[in-house]
Amino acid sequence: MNKSIKRILILTKRNLKEILRDPLSLIFLIALPLFMEILFYYLFHNLTTQFEMKYLAPGIVAFSQAFLTLFTGLLISLDRNTSFLTRLYVTETKSYEFIFGYTLSLLPITFIQSILFFLVGGIIDSSILSISIIPTILLSIITSLFFIGLGILFGSICNEKSIGGVASIVITAQSLLSAMWFPIEGLSEDFIKVLNILPFKNSTMLLQNCLNNSGDIIKPILIMIGYVIVVFVIAIFTFKDRMKSK
Repeated sequence: MNKSIKRILILTKRNLKEILRDPLSLIFLIALPLFMEILFYYLFHNLTTQFEMKYLAPGIVAFSQAFLTLFTGLLISLDRNTSFLTRLYVTETKSYEFIFGYTLSLLPITFIQSILFFLVGGIIDSSILSISIIPTILLSIITSLFFIGLGILFGSICNEKSIGGVASIVITAQSLLSAMWFPIEGLSEDFIKVLNILPFKNSTMLLQNCLNNSGDIIKPILIMIGYVIVVFVIAIFTFKDRMKSK
């Protein structure tokens, strides 16, 4: 067990170094959603409650995490292309140790995103600055794990040329199916039921409800945990199968 933890920490440290070698991707990962948060607030917050900062800030946190799918997928697909993973796989390193090594190295980005977007949101609208921000940031770990898990899965299957197109589907889905940009009252009941069982709306609703101390958070937590478990189990077995085939 101790050897396994040591290997995970070594992989985490190595992956952190790789992430920091590409600062432009990190800037894009944070700067674009931050720009959207500021722009959409000033353009639309007087028109609809959807863009009030108490809803917009947690919505942007969830939306920005969708970009982690692309970021994670690229990291893994590039490692596969350089045969780095193949060389390591002939050692005692297990599939789950690779997965946890990538995951732990990406969690700091989740904290930076959440803290920054809530901090900027609080500067613009101080009413969102409350103790509720702390549990909301902690819950954002759960939502980020879903997108990281998808990135690991896609990175195990796709090469660096195709990962962008596949990951863009997830980003688009989070944008359109999270209901953060539009009210859902006018949609059909059947479509709303579909949205309520998908991870995209639940990730946004979880953070919004927690920040505002309103609505249910237990159901979206359970739904997101369920998706995280399923995605990581599939990612681990897929990663293992792909590496063995090499």
